[in-house]
Amino acid sequence: MLLTDQDWQAIRLTLHLASVVTLLLLLMVTPLAWWLAQTQSRLKAPVSALVAMPLVLPPTVIGFYLLIAMGPDGWLGQVTQALGLGLLPFTFEGLVVASLVYSLPFVVQPIQNAFESMGQRPLEVAATLRAGPWDRFFTIALPQARRGFFSAAVLGFAHTIGEFGVVLMIGGNIAGETRVVSVQLYDHVEALQYEQAHWLAGVMLVLCFTLLLGLSLVQKRAGWSGMKYGA
Repeated sequence: MLLTDQDWQAIRLTLHLASVVTLLLLLMVTPLAWWLAQTQSRLKAPVSALVAMPLVLPPTVIGFYLLIAMGPDGWLGQVTQALGLGLLPFTFEGLVVASLVYSLPFVVQPIQNAFESMGQRPLEVAATLRAGPWDRFFTIALPQARRGFFSAAVLGFAHTIGEFGVVLMIGGNIAGETRVVSVQLYDHVEALQYEQAHWLAGVMLVLCFTLLLGLSLVQKRAGWSGMKYGA
């Protein structure tokens, strides 16, 4: 038995979600990763710990607090209602917000590691040539950190694909709107449709393996250092 129409729908929704989340995270967290790599502030330790929390917290805990925050009495829910956007739970937009939080460390940390491994010498040399802070960032830091951005994009994309607990609590199980692959797979297993579950799980297994293998091969060919998952 091949993949059903609902399976393909879930795959398309999952890939769309992962693409949107990865792009937004790359844009949003680059300043944070740069600050963490450069700062000597006492706030670095607590901010780093906060960024890394999704690595250790159960997804249901993250989903629960996000659900409260997005609800009608939550601060985020009140903001979205005041802006005329309605409530985010059980919508695709809600999945995006939840995924941004859940995949945050997988995008921040590779970029931060790349900035840190660059060292201060290139920036100091550029400063002696009268390059301003913005020039140093865009012409020196960003190009030299490209390996970190590539790793962050692949890891963030793959991690978003594998979400279950967070997306189930925030998005529920609405076909075409919030039913991603992990939820669709759970439905197959719950209905004892193991053959369909095998097909769907196999497709995602091959996809994620291909992504990580491609990352490893590109890193090896370019002489980049291995992936770092820790803070």
